[in-house]
Amino acid sequence: MVLTQSAVSGFPVTRGKVRDVYDLGDRVLLVATDRISAFDWVLPNPIPDKGKVLTGLTAFWMARLGVEHGLISTRLEDCPKAFQQIDQDLRGRICLMHKYPVVPVECVARGYLAGSAVKEYGQSRSICGVPLPPGLVQADKLPEVVFTPATKAATGHDENISFTQVVDLVGPQIANLLKDRTLEIFQKGAVLAQSRNLLLADTKLEFGLCDGRVILVDEVLTPDSSRYWESSSWVRGSSPPSFDKQFVRDWLETTGWDKNSPPPALPDEVITQTRNRYIEAFERVTKTKFDSSVSHWDF
Repeated sequence: MVLTQSAVSGFPVTRGKVRDVYDLGDRVLLVATDRISAFDWVLPNPIPDKGKVLTGLTAFWMARLGVEHGLISTRLEDCPKAFQQIDQDLRGRICLMHKYPVVPVECVARGYLAGSAVKEYGQSRSICGVPLPPGLVQADKLPEVVFTPATKAATGHDENISFTQVVDLVGPQIANLLKDRTLEIFQKGAVLAQSRNLLLADTKLEFGLCDGRVILVDEVLTPDSSRYWESSSWVRGSSPPSFDKQFVRDWLETTGWDKNSPPPALPDEVITQTRNRYIEAFERVTKTKFDSSVSHWDF
């Protein structure tokens, strides 16, 4: 799914690895494309319907979390007419959002030892300055959920920072609001996930500011922003399969690709398996059959 600049002329756009963000003045339009990235590269093949899965799950969670968010609508009819003219590309994959100044911090909550936290723990027995007990291994459940913020990198990897550094960036009041809201969302997500026989290992959130309030402004608890594991596959000391692009990463590791040159094309089987994994996440979490022809999301 590719949009042309001429189709939406007059609206500044920022194109990320997998999303396009259009500035509508007092609002923004988030477009979840089917692009997929791995190891800081956008891969040559899209994953069909991936963007719709991410948009649907975001709408689902925003309707249930009970926290302030910026979502106005997922209906194309609520967008400027220029976007409605390319409706077959956009329907089911847009979030029309209120526009707020974005806090320059990736807000991460971790309930299990996974991802970049494994290496950091091995070096310092801590994550983002939060000390952890000795003897933990990969995929271990942490004694309590921890807030592990990171910088927002325009390119490449985000860098973990301490809570003290967050305070330096945004002040103590906003820093504490970010921490509390992040942990609140994680806990609510983990409870619902557990009822679906899923474990929520970690999640990454983004917030905006309005009159001293922190407001959720980005995708939430999706497979691209969160690590879900099948409860029955969890074993301490190993990394359980996750409901995201791990299937793609694992395949790329077998190809001999040097990660410094353009990545190879994905085989049809890898594309299909990855699409199925995203759709399974949607159906497990929402208890709703995924419909690729959906025009908007009401939960």
